[in-house]
Amino acid sequence: MLHPSESPGFLLWHATLRWQRGLSEALAPLGLTHVQFVLLACTWWLNDQGRRPSQIALAEFAGTDVKMTSQVLRGLERKGLIQREVDREDTRARQLRVTRSGARLAPRAIAIVQQVDAEFFEDVAAEDAMRLLRKLARVPGTDQAHRSDDHAGSV
Repeated sequence: MLHPSESPGFLLWHATLRWQRGLSEALAPLGLTHVQFVLLACTWWLNDQGRRPSQIALAEFAGTDVKMTSQVLRGLERKGLIQREVDREDTRARQLRVTRSGARLAPRAIAIVQQVDAEFFEDVAAEDAMRLLRKLARVPGTDQAHRSDDHAGSV
């Protein structure tokens, strides 16, 4: 039987906890939790690409649970960072867009998270970290799009 310090899952668990603690501490002054940041940043990025995602599309893009996404988005809406508007083509769906406040906060938060990531991964070459993380995460559509990408993005 493996000692826990020899178990990849145990080590990944501890690395993830350390990374999440750093993010939580860095995002707290902005009034954001990690999941709020992820959903705000993803909505901001999609809007910047000319897309107005539905809540379901955002959950798929971010890799989050649909019901949890809806709850978190309601909180971001109460904070005035996101607007959820009825889709004209499907009145059951809500299209998302960041508000002016959300559009100002998202890039600031992204810069902070990128700094946390840089500090967390400082002992690992960026291309090595990205190669490993892409293999582990298996995010659809990222293998081809980022094959030659040498920088670490954050969300």
